[in-house]
Amino acid sequence: MSNPHETDRGLLPPRFADWFAGRGWTVRPHQRALIALAAGRRSALLVAPTGAGKTLAGFLPSLLSLAARAGAPEAAPNRPGPLPGLGPAPRPRPRGLHTLYISPLKALAVDIARNLEQPVAEMGLDIRIETRTGDTPAHKRQRQKLAPPDILLTTPEQLALMIAAREAADLFAGLEAIVLDELHALVTSKRGDLLALGLQRLHRLAPGVRVTGLSATVAEPAALARWLVPQPAEGPAAEAAIVTARGGTAPEITLLSGQERVPWAGHSARYALPDIYRLIAAHRTTLVFVNTRSQAEAVFHALWTLNDDNLPIALHHGSLDREQRRRVEAAMAASRLRAVVCTSTLDLGIDWGDVDLVIHVGAPKGASRLAQRIGRANHRLDEPSRAVLVPANCFEVLECQAALDANYVGAQDNAPLGPGALDVLAQHVLGMAVAGPFEAGDLFGEVTGALPYRDLSRETFDRVLAFVATGGYALRAYEQFARIRRGIDGRWRVAHPRVAQQYRLNVGTIIEAPLMKVRLAGRRRAGPVGYGGRVLGEIEEFFIEHLVPGDTFLFAGETLRLEGVRDQEALVSRAAGERPKVPAYAGGRFPLSTYLAGEVRAILASPARIARLPAQVRDWLAAQAERSLLPQAGDLLVETFPEGSRFYLVAYPFEGRIAHQTLGMLLTRRLERAGAQPLGFVASDYALALWCMADPAAMIAEGRLSLASLLDEDMLGDDLEAWLDESYLLKRSFRGCALIAGLIDRRHPGQEKSGRQVTISTDLIYDVLRSHEPGHILLAATRADAAAGLLDVRRLGQMLARVKNHLVHRPLDRVSPLALPVLLDIGRVPVAGMAEDALLAETEALIAEAMT
Repeated sequence: MSNPHETDRGLLPPRFADWFAGRGWTVRPHQRALIALAAGRRSALLVAPTGAGKTLAGFLPSLLSLAARAGAPEAAPNRPGPLPGLGPAPRPRPRGLHTLYISPLKALAVDIARNLEQPVAEMGLDIRIETRTGDTPAHKRQRQKLAPPDILLTTPEQLALMIAAREAADLFAGLEAIVLDELHALVTSKRGDLLALGLQRLHRLAPGVRVTGLSATVAEPAALARWLVPQPAEGPAAEAAIVTARGGTAPEITLLSGQERVPWAGHSARYALPDIYRLIAAHRTTLVFVNTRSQAEAVFHALWTLNDDNLPIALHHGSLDREQRRRVEAAMAASRLRAVVCTSTLDLGIDWGDVDLVIHVGAPKGASRLAQRIGRANHRLDEPSRAVLVPANCFEVLECQAALDANYVGAQDNAPLGPGALDVLAQHVLGMAVAGPFEAGDLFGEVTGALPYRDLSRETFDRVLAFVATGGYALRAYEQFARIRRGIDGRWRVAHPRVAQQYRLNVGTIIEAPLMKVRLAGRRRAGPVGYGGRVLGEIEEFFIEHLVPGDTFLFAGETLRLEGVRDQEALVSRAAGERPKVPAYAGGRFPLSTYLAGEVRAILASPARIARLPAQVRDWLAAQAERSLLPQAGDLLVETFPEGSRFYLVAYPFEGRIAHQTLGMLLTRRLERAGAQPLGFVASDYALALWCMADPAAMIAEGRLSLASLLDEDMLGDDLEAWLDESYLLKRSFRGCALIAGLIDRRHPGQEKSGRQVTISTDLIYDVLRSHEPGHILLAATRADAAAGLLDVRRLGQMLARVKNHLVHRPLDRVSPLALPVLLDIGRVPVAGMAEDALLAETEALIAEAMT
């Protein structure tokens, strides 16, 4: 049997083979496959589990090629040329950008750069590696355009800026390879659309460049393989090669089994914090994942309260100041921390070998997301990742069990690829004009080579182009909306240099709620509160607007007192020993995946799977089966019952909070027409509860109301349109589209509009367009955006079709055990128009009534 290290010496130059052998490593089959594909200049998708060496596989062909280009190529035995498997020696040429690495996270790009520099230094390779993110100083970004490194690690937004530079053709002329990491986290979002368009421009600037996509969690590999490569104008779709790494040790995942009972409702998981602290104390390094930034603040604050052992515990989320985040990352890399409470900012790819436990507080909402987060522990292929799931309420126990089961069978539930967004296309069109004059036909051909825009019609492209040029028919009289003009040569170019400046300041597709800097206040000698302290990070404007001076809140792991607001900065002081309010963030709440929703329904329909649940949850479900019914996988259970002076209708679709909120709005309209006098509703990821003045059960029994008509698919027609016309939701969606498309600029040289200013501007334009140009391309983009994101219309429509003729009505005389968590959420979840007297304050009495 051959020695694997000798086999590597037949594949690699000596310094590479020695480096592998010195660590007791061998080149794995998927790494060999990528070297072979790179020799043929073929693009590839690598699907590999955590710890399988994905990143090294992606970079190894580039390191081999760069080692040869440096002028001292080394020949391996029995192979012709300086680089075995990579063809003849490259022609000498000036150094330039060779490999571009693109990551969804700034922290991941920095971490990969740090990990890549180690083998480069240890092998003595003359290779320069740099990062370029939003945190990179402007002077360094400018230098990188003129004197680029060999390998540049960056993000989609920075790529959009680079291809819009006039130096782009020179910068990318010699580009040989593109590596896209954690590809699944990019392709289903608007950032993915922007990246797809950017890749098409790179293929034009560097013909023949090969693209390597890396991902551990892929639901549809063939779709991702098509996304990586330019698509032909006609004929079958093009596809990159797919390489799948085998092996890997199954993770060890458990549900927390503490002494405290899991709460009926809520999302804080406060009951479990002592157990979480004990787990942290018993392990080397623990990552504590949560789903929202406000939850991260609350959990971190609670752990510090329990931290009698003074364990080094840190906090990491996207609203913290850059320097604070970097300090936490550096401390983790140096193994100086016992735990980090974090959000999705740390759930992709970052390799910290000392992490031996992941704790997930709250349900994960997706099997693929859980797999990613669990993979941060024991980031090695031959060791199991260990994780503990901490459900925050009884329904979340079901979801956590479903996610645990999904992980063991390797199920993936990434969102499917969809058509490219038109507001992103508008931004890209403007960016290409900033780069230089273009022909409309040439750009159309380039754009439709990107998979998300492959089916884009020329008519729609021309409408987008006209929008960028004039703002549309209703706005063409206003000079500020004329951003590009067509010259006598037929080519399009920016109308004024300030347009290019504004584009560079506002590029990107991430639309967060308006943020305000939080600064520690100093005191001038004259006395009033002033500046002088450091910036702690940013917080959403709407939260600060609801505070008055003297109010306290949690932020950056501290209790802070608001002293005042000056020039769009919240001035604060530290406040010890006070009960703070907790900041709320509009973003960050993940929707329950379709796969996990189906698995929760399957658990409820399976006595064998119920038997594996904790005793408290088994008792809860047994009480439900005795008092009412357990929902079956193919049915929609609807319960009706009186409670206090109100009558309730509770449905259990298990389709996620967004779809349930849309359903609640539409059912409210239908119940109003039927005379049920609905007062409000509350939606969770699992159920929907509406309360009325009239009794829906009596109306159904008397034939005045029908569940079949109430839950008919036609509610997504006129009812949906009428509600959208009356609601504020489309204005909210339009704001995001207008910012991405460049109709409204958030940032200006030396200043930034407040969220209130942006909202006023976009609301005015929205009203003008609805009145005078209802067919405007941006209104079409707005409706598509709302249907996919804020409404989840597709999923709601699938649910209504699935349960047609499978509606089960159970009239009850009091609240059921399964409805109990939903009713307890009333008052916790803000619902527009909710009647004050409908709040249920007698929690203990309600629990006793449901469970007796």
